[in-house]
Amino acid sequence: MGLLTFALNVTLDGCCDHREGVADDALLRYYTRLMDTAGGMLFGRVTYELMESAWPAVARDPKARPAFRAWARKLEAKPKHVVSTTRRDFPWSNTFRVDGDLREAIVALKRRTPRGLLVGSPTLSAALEDLGLIDEYRFVVHPIVAGHGPTLFSGLRHTSRLKLLDVRRLKSGVMALRYRRTLARRQRRG
Repeated sequence: MGLLTFALNVTLDGCCDHREGVADDALLRYYTRLMDTAGGMLFGRVTYELMESAWPAVARDPKARPAFRAWARKLEAKPKHVVSTTRRDFPWSNTFRVDGDLREAIVALKRRTPRGLLVGSPTLSAALEDLGLIDEYRFVVHPIVAGHGPTLFSGLRHTSRLKLLDVRRLKSGVMALRYRRTLARRQRRG
């Protein structure tokens, strides 16, 4: 069974608004290498639609910066699985809708994807975290205090313990952190 890895950009104060990060070539190369190791991508509908509205055009743009185009072309080729109760048509290449009970569907998808899945949707990831389905976390922390949301994982019912596996510093001052879930989870009171 493949690992489910939550990978996302976040500011020092926990903001995960995609407009707040430092999107330079080094960051795109980092995410391209990470995507190369995975067997597929997993998105919620909102994140999928953000990606669908931008990256296919970049993949076909010969004037796009090389790191951006490489990311876009690999994303285009990668299987993309979308959790949505409202949308049924997905014209972007290699896109599939995730149906049924979320826990059962994701466990089945992890079994079918031995190289693992990357999920980058904050709302979907919070639901997956609540179900205890995320195995690994790749937080790319930007040296920014945004002062607004959305923020990661608000309202979770459990506290999850993580073990730090790796830290990488990019030239921009961005820190790429890799964590793995430990077995201990604690129910929150209240």
